[in-house]
Amino acid sequence: MGILTVYLDKVTNLADEDHLGVSDPYVKFELEQDNAIFDKNMGDKKSSKKKDEPNPVYGETFIWNIPDLKNMELTIKVMDDDIVSDDQIGKCKIKLEDIDFGDEPVPIERKVDNNLFAKDAYIYLTIKYEDP
Repeated sequence: MGILTVYLDKVTNLADEDHLGVSDPYVKFELEQDNAIFDKNMGDKKSSKKKDEPNPVYGETFIWNIPDLKNMELTIKVMDDDIVSDDQIGKCKIKLEDIDFGDEPVPIERKVDNNLFAKDAYIYLTIKYEDP
C-alpha cells in the first residue's frame, strides 16, 4: 500500500454563497479509483470550517493508504457550512496518475469556481505519493 498525503494550504477569492452573510467554507476530499465498471471509494476527508472567510487558510494534512495511483481521482469540493444544508461553492478533480511524483511534494493550484464579476477562486495544496 502506498501513502497519499495532501496538504491543504488555502483557498482564495471565494464567492459569497450566503444571502445573509459571508460564507463559512470547508473543503471536502473524495478519493476514488475510477474503474470502467465499478468505482472504488477510497475514503472521504473534510477540513475544518472557517467562519465568515472568503480567503480561508487551512494548513491541514490528510492521508490515505492506497494500493497504487492507477485510475485514482481526487475530487475536491469547496463547501459552505449552512444550518439547513451545505452549499457547494466550487469543485475540481485531479487525476493522480497524471502527476509526476518525486521525492518532494508537488504543488497544485486549481480553479474551483469561475466568478463572473470578481477574480476566480483557486485552491492551493501539495500532494505527495510514497510507494512502499
